[in-house]
Parts: sequence; C-alpha cells; structure tokens
Amino acid sequence: MNLEKLYQGPHSHLFTVRLWREEVGTGQIEWRGRVQQVSTGEAHYFREWQALIALLLQMLAASEPQLEAHPGEP
Repeated sequence: MNLEKLYQGPHSHLFTVRLWREEVGTGQIEWRGRVQQVSTGEAHYFREWQALIALLLQMLAASEPQLEAHPGEP
C-alpha cells in the first residue's frame, strides 16, 4: 500500500494566534487569545496558555485524514 498516494493532505498547517490584554478587575489584567486555522477558518478562543496547546492539538487531530481501508488489508 502506498500511503503517500492515500494521503494527499497538507504536510504542514498554518495557524494565526491573536493575543490581547483584558482588564478583569480593578488593576487585574488577563491575557486572552484566539487561534485560527488558516486553511479552514476554524477559530477558537482561549484564556489560558494550556488551553491554547489543547486547542492546537485538537485542531491538528481533526484535520488528519482518515485512511480508507482497502479490501484484504488491515
């Protein structure tokens, strides 16, 4: 089976990340953000850095192609 033939998707992904500071209380500032996958336009907002990593991993997993099984192959 030639995997390259089955997988014709992108070999890289491009994201834009927008960050801004927002006042959440008297003298308290919090960083907020938005991550967008350029090829699909899918975007998500986040408030914590760990959430950015989780969103990137989720968006990458969703963009992976599902390899089709061929008869007689696992």
